[in-house]
Amino acid sequence: MTSKLTIVDLGALKQGLEIRVNAVSIVATVLLLGTFAVQHRGILGTAKVQTIIGVVALTPLLLIGVVPFLTGDIVSSHFTPFAPLSGAWDRVGWTLFFGGIYLAAWSSYAFETAVCYTREFCNPETDTFKAIFWSGVLCLAAFTFVPLAFQGYLGQEGMTAPGILDGSGVAAVMVKMVGGSGAIGNVMVVLLVLALLLGVSTSMAGSSRTLYQGSIDGWLPRYLSKVNEHGAPTRAMWTDLGFNVFLLTLSDSLFVLAVSNICYLVFIFLNLQSGWIHRIDNAHVRRPYRCPNWIMTIGVGLGFVNAFLLGAGANVWGEGTLVTGIVALALILPVFWYRHQIVDRGVFPPAMLKDLHTDDGILSAPKAGWLPYGALALGIVIVFGANYYFHGSLL
Repeated sequence: MTSKLTIVDLGALKQGLEIRVNAVSIVATVLLLGTFAVQHRGILGTAKVQTIIGVVALTPLLLIGVVPFLTGDIVSSHFTPFAPLSGAWDRVGWTLFFGGIYLAAWSSYAFETAVCYTREFCNPETDTFKAIFWSGVLCLAAFTFVPLAFQGYLGQEGMTAPGILDGSGVAAVMVKMVGGSGAIGNVMVVLLVLALLLGVSTSMAGSSRTLYQGSIDGWLPRYLSKVNEHGAPTRAMWTDLGFNVFLLTLSDSLFVLAVSNICYLVFIFLNLQSGWIHRIDNAHVRRPYRCPNWIMTIGVGLGFVNAFLLGAGANVWGEGTLVTGIVALALILPVFWYRHQIVDRGVFPPAMLKDLHTDDGILSAPKAGWLPYGALALGIVIVFGANYYFHGSLL
């Protein structure tokens, strides 16, 4: 299981980073192919499978977050001293704290993928709110009770044990938390694998649907806009699968996650800002769901909070993480330029205007003026300002 085939050494990018094939990457690829096969049946079939996996895998996980509180196995002293691993709330301590919050955003924000399927809902006006609200409630409960249960049960020393850090000992601890035996431990391992598959399936479905929608809207290559007889965006799915298989060959998965999270948080920032821009420019357009102004205001503020976390926390996970993420972001610019300027000759396709629900199929003149550019500039200043304060340089 420890043997590997090294293809390319990427040590110049990050120490120890390489493209290699080993048993872990092969097993992970097989699991990806299994997930792909399920999603090939279309969104309805995928939703049914994900519902079953979700109930089977997540219900015990939520119980683990509650049972220790009921049985009295939570030790209050395990929450003190309330300090980062460095031992003090100084600049180093806050840097570690923001680094942890930065990386946690990748998984804890994942419920927003519910909006990827708005156009697939039977009644978008009511179903969109239900999907995003209840997905958010589930994530909030899981990301509150489960970490508190583990911290209260294990304490800092237990949480930093090698078996917990690499994941190999998590199932055994979960069994102890519910007072189970060896057989239950095997069940826990299966449930953890199912929970992992659920996360993989959700991310693959959401990302492939996003690639498909990006193609429909004129941002990405046209070939991504094709669907099969079940309505599944198969070309986007194959593209997504191929890219994920490549990422599995990279030796430092945590570095890959940290770099990917830069792209993700930038997307979240732009998404949160685009809401108020669209409302100013097209206030008259009827939408499937229109959030109240106070919610949108909070979202705009959180967009800048995410920009701060990006600048303060990215380089905690390795020198050059922020620069690598910026390079990864820049790679999409020539793709958009080719699609918009060469293929579409500077005109967005009619399908994009249809999704914007414009009555006459024509975009109104921008009314937000300099505000979008000001928001973008402020976000950039926050990112690099936070990085300079907590890390001193990009590298």
